[in-house]
Amino acid sequence: MNDLATPPSPTVSTSPAETASPPPAPTVVRRLDYRPPAWLVPDIALDFALSLDSTRVTSRLRIERNPDAEPETTLRLDGDGLAVASLSIDGQLRNDWRMDGSDLLIDLAGDAHDLVIETVVNPAANTQLSGLYASNGMLCTQCEAEGFRRITFFPDRPDVLSRYHVRMSGDKAAFPVLLSNGNPVAQGDNADGSHWAEWDDPWPKPSYLFALVAGELLANRASFTTRSGRDVSLAIFVRPGDETRTDHAMRSLIASMTWDEDAYGREYDLDDFNIVAVSDFNAGAMENKGLNVFNTRYILADPETATDGDYDAIEGVVGHEYFHNWSGNRVTCRDWFQLSLKEGFTVLRDQQFSAERGSPPVKRIEDVRILRGSQFPEDSGPLAHPIRPDSYQEISNFYTATVYNKGAEVIRMMTVMAGPDAFRKGTDLYFDRHDGEAATCEDFIKAIEDGAGLDLTQFRRWYEQAGTPRIEAEAVHHPATQSVTLTLRQTVPATPGQPDKQPMPIPLRTALFDRATGKHHGEQLLLLTDAEQSFTFAGYDTPPVLSINRGFSAPVAIATQLPTADLLFLAEHDDDPFARYEAMQQLVVQHLVAAVTGQLDASALERGRREIGEAFAAILADSGLDDLMRGELVILPGEGYLSEQLAVNEPARIHAEREALKAWLGQHLGTEWRALHDRCAAVPYSLEAAARGARKLKTQALVYLAAGDPAEAVRRAKAQYDAADCMTDRQGALMTLCGLDDPAREEALADFHDRFAGNALVIDKWFSLQAGSLNPKAIEHTKALATHPDFTMTNPNRVRSLYMAFAANPQAFNAASGEGYRIIADLIIALDPINGSTAARFVSPLGRWKKMEPGRAKLMRAELERIAATPGLSRDTTEQVQRSLAG
Repeated sequence: MNDLATPPSPTVSTSPAETASPPPAPTVVRRLDYRPPAWLVPDIALDFALSLDSTRVTSRLRIERNPDAEPETTLRLDGDGLAVASLSIDGQLRNDWRMDGSDLLIDLAGDAHDLVIETVVNPAANTQLSGLYASNGMLCTQCEAEGFRRITFFPDRPDVLSRYHVRMSGDKAAFPVLLSNGNPVAQGDNADGSHWAEWDDPWPKPSYLFALVAGELLANRASFTTRSGRDVSLAIFVRPGDETRTDHAMRSLIASMTWDEDAYGREYDLDDFNIVAVSDFNAGAMENKGLNVFNTRYILADPETATDGDYDAIEGVVGHEYFHNWSGNRVTCRDWFQLSLKEGFTVLRDQQFSAERGSPPVKRIEDVRILRGSQFPEDSGPLAHPIRPDSYQEISNFYTATVYNKGAEVIRMMTVMAGPDAFRKGTDLYFDRHDGEAATCEDFIKAIEDGAGLDLTQFRRWYEQAGTPRIEAEAVHHPATQSVTLTLRQTVPATPGQPDKQPMPIPLRTALFDRATGKHHGEQLLLLTDAEQSFTFAGYDTPPVLSINRGFSAPVAIATQLPTADLLFLAEHDDDPFARYEAMQQLVVQHLVAAVTGQLDASALERGRREIGEAFAAILADSGLDDLMRGELVILPGEGYLSEQLAVNEPARIHAEREALKAWLGQHLGTEWRALHDRCAAVPYSLEAAARGARKLKTQALVYLAAGDPAEAVRRAKAQYDAADCMTDRQGALMTLCGLDDPAREEALADFHDRFAGNALVIDKWFSLQAGSLNPKAIEHTKALATHPDFTMTNPNRVRSLYMAFAANPQAFNAASGEGYRIIADLIIALDPINGSTAARFVSPLGRWKKMEPGRAKLMRAELERIAATPGLSRDTTEQVQRSLAG
C-alpha cells in the first residue's frame, strides 16, 4: 500500500520514465553482501512546505563519490511510494532519470554534484506511521529503519552520514511549533499567515535519525549544565492539556544526562534537547538527534493516571533514548545487521541507570523476567536468530527481544568478565575510536578487547549463534579429600538454519554454601568454554549447597535439578538476591512441571504444595526483606515460562496446575494475605521505595485471595478501588475484579471508563485489563471490545492494548476450539493493509505451533496458512508468516 504516493503536479516537467513499476517480490538481504556506498552525501538541505494532505519536499543534496567504494556510474536513491515532481543536477532541469521499482536511478559522470529533487507526500493518508505522517492534526516523522525514503529519494542506509539543514514553512495557526534536529538558527512570519523556521544539525547523521514535528504543542521547559559548562535548553512538547503530566519525564531526562556523564563520561553536544510526545506511534520512542519523538505512554504520568510500572517505564525509556546520543547517534550502525551494536548496548545502559535509580536486585529480576518471557521463547521458536542476524527480508522484523534484550545480556557478560573499571576503559576506547562513524559489532568487541585486556575470540560466537545455551550442573562431594567437583555441561540447541553449534564462553558467578552456617567461602567466577568442564573446590568436609549463575551472570538455562531441601535452603540463606529469587522460582517450576507431566500422586502433590507454602510463609515473615523484593519473591512463574520447560506445551494443564497451586496458597496462607493487605493499605501514597513496595504487595495479596477466597477478594478489591488515590491501587483492584464473576466487576469497569473517558492511555488500560484477565469469558469480552466505539485499528497503542493483551492471555488465546488463534489471525489480515509493521508483530504467538500439543498445533498452523494465502500481504507480515511456517 503506497500511502505516500501522489501524482505529480501537471505544471511540473516530468520524465516519461517516471511511473514506478509494481514492487518486486521480497528479496533477501545478506550481511556478507555488504558493500560501501558508491556515493556519499556530506550535506543535505531540506525545505518543507507543510500541509496535512499535501506536503511539498525539496531536497538539495551535495553528492560525492566514495573513494573507498567501487566506482559506479549510476546513482541509486531509495524511494517508497514517491513520485518525482522535478529533478535538477548542478542547476539544470533533468529528465534523463529512470525508476527501478520504487528507486530513482540517475547516470552521472564526474566526482561531485548538486542534486535537487522535489516530491509531494500525503501525511494524512500515511497509516503505516513510517516517514512523514499526521497524528491528530500534527505532523511528525518516524524514519528508523527505512522511513526517510517515504519522504524523499535518498541513499537511505545508516552508513551515509550527512549534515542536515532543515527549513519548514506552514500555516501558523495549524502548525505554531516547528521542530527538527539540531539547533534552531532562524525563524520568521510571512504576510499570508504562515511562518517558517530553520534548524541546523552540525553533527553528521544517517537518514534514519532525521526528525520533523509541526503542530499545536506546549512545552515543559528546563535547562541542564553539562560538566564542561555548556547550558542546554530542555523541552518536552505535548498536546495542550497534557503539560501537567510531564514533570516525571523531565526529571528522568535530567537524571539521565547526569548519569551518562558520571557512568560513561558522555556529555551532550547540542544547545537544545527536545522531546515530543505523539499518540500515534509504532514503537516506544525514537532517538532522533536532538529531537526525540516518543509514544505518549512513555512521557505522560501523574499518580491518578499512571501506575508505578508506568513511572519506571518512563524513566527507563527516557534514559534509553537519551543514552542513544552516544551509543547510536555519535557512533551509529554501519548496516542494519549491526542493530544490536546500538540497541543491545543502550538497553544495558538504561538497565544500569534504572538499577542505580531504584532497587538493583529488583531491577535485575524484572529484566530477567522480561528476557525469559519474550526472548527465551523467541530463541527456541521458528523466529530464532543471532543478536547479529545474517539475513532479512524486512528489517523492521528484527527489532526483537533477541537484538535488544539478549544483546544487552551479551554485553553484560563482558562487564562480568572484565569488571566495571576495565569495561569502562573499553567503552571509552570504543567512543574515541568510532565517534562520528558508522561502526560494526566487531568494532565494539575489538574496543572492549583492547581496552579491557580480554581475549574475546571465542566470545564472538554469541553474536553468531542463535539459541539459549542449556547448562547441566552436577556437584559431587569427595569426603576423603574434603573437596567438591563441579561438572558443567553445555548444549546449544539447533535453531532454524543453524543445526550444529559450537560451545560458547559462559561466565557463571558461583558459590558453595555450608549447610551448617548458612555461609559460603566466597563467590567465584567460573568461565565455561568447553562442552564439558570440571572445577574442583577444596575445604568442604560436608556436601555444600550450589548457588550458580548468581546475578544471572549469563543468559542461559540452568538445569541443576537441586533437591527441594537445597532450594529451600537457598531461598532462605542465599545472600545474592537474584539467586534467592531463582531458588523460589525453581522450587515452583520443578513442582508444577512434575504436576503437569503426571509425575506426582496425590500425596506428593500435597507435599510439594506444603513445601512451597512454607517457603512463602518464611518470605512473608522475613523482616529483613523490603517489600519491593518480597513482592518479587511471591510472584509465580508465568505460564509462558513454564511451557518452555516442557518438550510439548500443554497449555490447559499448565493453566490448571498453576491456578490450583495459586488457590492452595491463597487458602493456606489466607490469614497472612489478609494481614499483608491490611498492613500495606495503611501505607500512604508516595513514590518512595517503601510505598511502592507496599502497593506491589497489596496487589499480590489480592491475586492470591482471588484464587483462594473469591468473596473476600471481591470485598477487598472493591474497597481498594473505591478508596484508591493512585492508578496503581485502582488498576490492581480492577485487575482482580476483571478475573472474577461478580456484579462488582461490571460496576468497576463502568466507573473506570466514565472516570477516565477521553484519556487515551488510561482507556488503553481498560481494554488490556479485560482482554488479559483470568475471566472464563475473556474471548467473549475481547470480541465485544473490538466493536466498542473507543476501539480503532489506526492507533497502534489501542490495537496492542486489546489484542496483544489477548495474545498474552494463555487461557483465552489457547482455547481448545482454536477461536483465540482465529481472533489473532483475523486481526493480522485486517490490520496488515493499514499498518504492516504492527500487524507483523502479532504473528509470533501463532508461530509457536511446533511446540504445541498436536490438536492446537494443527489449529495454529491452519491460521498461519490462512494469513499466508491473503493477497497483497506486506513484506513485514509475509516474512514473519513464512518463517513461522517453515520453522
